[in-house]
Amino acid sequence: MTERKKDLSFIASLLVLLLLFYAKILFTDKVISAPDIINESYWGFVAQKGESFLELFDFSKVQAGWNVFINSGTTSEGGISPIHFLFWHKLIGFLFPLPSSVAWHIVLHLFSGATGLYLYCRAIGVSRPAAFLAGLIFAVAPENASLINAGHVMKIATISYAPWAFYFLERGFLSRRAIFFLATGLILALQFFNTHWQIAYYTCLCLGLYGLFRSFAILRSPGERAIFTFPRLFGMNLVVMFFFLSTVSIALLPLANWAKDTNRGVHSGANQGKGGLDREEAMSWSLPPEEITAFVIPGFFGLSRQEGGANPENIASYYWGRMHFTQTASYMGLLPWLLLPLPLIFRRNRYTWLAVVAVGGGILFSMGKYTPFYNFLFDYFPGINRFRVPKMIMFIPVMGLGVLSAMGLDLLLDPAVRSTKAFKNYVVGMAVLPVALVLLLVAELIGSNYWISQFIETLAQPTRYEPQSEQLVLQRWNNLVVETGLAAGLATLFAGAFGAYYRGKFSAKVLLAILLALFLADVGRIDNKFLFTINVPEKNRQVRTPVMDFIGRESSSQYRVLPMDGGDPMHYVSQNIPVMYTSNAVQQQRWQDLLDNFSTNSTILNILNVKYLIFSNEQYTKEKTQLGGKFSPVFQSPDGLQVVLENREVMPKAWLVPSVFNVTQPQQALGVVLNPQFDPRQFAVVETPPTLQLAQPGSASNTGLGDVLIKRYEGEQIDLSVTNTANALLVLGEKYYRGWKATVDGKQVDIQRVNYILRGVYLTPGTHKVEFRFDPLPFKIGKFLTLGSFALFAGMLIREWLIRRKKTVPEG
Repeated sequence: MTERKKDLSFIASLLVLLLLFYAKILFTDKVISAPDIINESYWGFVAQKGESFLELFDFSKVQAGWNVFINSGTTSEGGISPIHFLFWHKLIGFLFPLPSSVAWHIVLHLFSGATGLYLYCRAIGVSRPAAFLAGLIFAVAPENASLINAGHVMKIATISYAPWAFYFLERGFLSRRAIFFLATGLILALQFFNTHWQIAYYTCLCLGLYGLFRSFAILRSPGERAIFTFPRLFGMNLVVMFFFLSTVSIALLPLANWAKDTNRGVHSGANQGKGGLDREEAMSWSLPPEEITAFVIPGFFGLSRQEGGANPENIASYYWGRMHFTQTASYMGLLPWLLLPLPLIFRRNRYTWLAVVAVGGGILFSMGKYTPFYNFLFDYFPGINRFRVPKMIMFIPVMGLGVLSAMGLDLLLDPAVRSTKAFKNYVVGMAVLPVALVLLLVAELIGSNYWISQFIETLAQPTRYEPQSEQLVLQRWNNLVVETGLAAGLATLFAGAFGAYYRGKFSAKVLLAILLALFLADVGRIDNKFLFTINVPEKNRQVRTPVMDFIGRESSSQYRVLPMDGGDPMHYVSQNIPVMYTSNAVQQQRWQDLLDNFSTNSTILNILNVKYLIFSNEQYTKEKTQLGGKFSPVFQSPDGLQVVLENREVMPKAWLVPSVFNVTQPQQALGVVLNPQFDPRQFAVVETPPTLQLAQPGSASNTGLGDVLIKRYEGEQIDLSVTNTANALLVLGEKYYRGWKATVDGKQVDIQRVNYILRGVYLTPGTHKVEFRFDPLPFKIGKFLTLGSFALFAGMLIREWLIRRKKTVPEG
């Protein structure tokens, strides 16, 4: 068997093992019980089921789009659309049945990441069984696997690219061939296309540090420096950076332009005027230092399956640590930590130190606000302040721990190492952990009253679904004691296995089998608490409700709906009903300003064409008086639970005003628009002087001013026919955004920012054809660069194939 076939056999074995390990969520007719999956990801897979096989490869969907159904119109300027290049996502949904296709998507990506880490370990000289362990750690360590419970489908997919980036970069340093440096840049771009930019940012950050370290090590070695000269080494590092930037341009350039005006952008005023998030929000979900205990005792602070709701029966206590809540576990298995000392004792080479930095640096970074280190980065390192959840970097320590474990396993099974005194000391040291855990367990049992009294404030801290009580304290303490006992028992089994092996009681192969079995049992116990499936809830099935039927009959798609009953707005969107607001952590700053000051008494609903509000019957009964005569009930669902209110003052999609009120500051415009006395029919608020002579506010009426007819209303194109009898401002009930272009009678005109959030154009008297087109320049430039990069990489692959073919063809 060739070396390549041997590697393929190990990779195939890894796949089989993962399918068995995750069989609970793969081979089922149920869906993973996670709100993000039930309400979002699942519906993406449902939509894909309606596509033919050829449509999976339809890249025409990679475009700068404007979605009229979400958030009163929204866009990423096409920055999210390159996900359509990742056709294998759709292929998984096409090949596997609903609803388990969501789980297949997750597990196959975990397998992909595991394969990448396996190949990286092989590249640095690790044996196949040890590399197999490294890949297995990546795919089943609860730190990664419990993301399944959180429903973070795209986060898992994004993480899976990281090992491949490190593998290709290391192959580049070892072979000095440009194709591997280009492949590194391509992998980083594909990772970015998965739309989880925080994971992509952390990967780029860590890969950059890895490249600097490896380059410095090469330059320090005279032998390596003679082969890989400084100019070429420097050039190959630049190749990675620039090829990544050119390949990712179709997403990066639009998103960079889009992000400027968001509530995290440079103009947001947050973070002391530097942009990004405020310090406290940015450092949310920092890993409290005491929770390092959970690396050894996984349930020390409880195990939470999800933010709210009932725990499965196999979870005794919710998470009760200092983070707001958690949906994941910080555990990575006990075996990797037991193997970690071996490379530090016997193989302190460059790869050992790189992996140690990945583990130690990643954990330190994840502690966020609890360390001066992260606070310094937040203040001075570009990009750090744009993200929250420092703990999200923990996939890097998992990778580093996998590499150290692989090295450690090779050393453990090496007869030469086994015969040394240092190894004997290591085996003796393995007994320290179970002894320490047993002593801790005894202290917990004997001094329970003392320890409970010392930490009563923390133990008694209520959650949104668990009130403070004596029973809650006892529940948490008992769980802590049980978990300590389990950890002590597991550590004893591992120590016994190491000791028996050292004394020659069984062979290396038997030891390997025992360690793998114990590791899988260990992480399987924790992961099983996070692999929870349920039937697809009926309320989340893609059905059209009576309320939706009514709205569809009574209103065109030019009017919007605002669910106020706590229902999911995306349910309406799935039925092509535009909604005013959908939740998103990152919003355009002006839109966020309106949301922060929202009131049904203001004109916001009117100018945004919000015609219907959906209330629960109970809620409407309580708020009927406050709503006044502006809203009237026009429909009640057959079950009596929902009431549809019509906004009697709603504006049409587009209208003419005879006057404008010019302000110099955006906040002035916001103040006028929020004033209940503001009449958008009589005048509009603009922020630049008008280019036409218009009537003074209050001196003219819009009666008889003209007519506006919508000829075409689509995401990226709106056409209107307008007849006006005097100079006027045409106001469109759509958000202002830089990427829109307008023409009047075929001639391009400037789009005005109107009423703080809307857009409009000035018109002279006459009959006009007005067209709005969404055509942002950053996307066009990015698309050209990305397609050019794809073509370059394809050309380099062909070149590599020809070179290899020439080498394998015998002469003569």
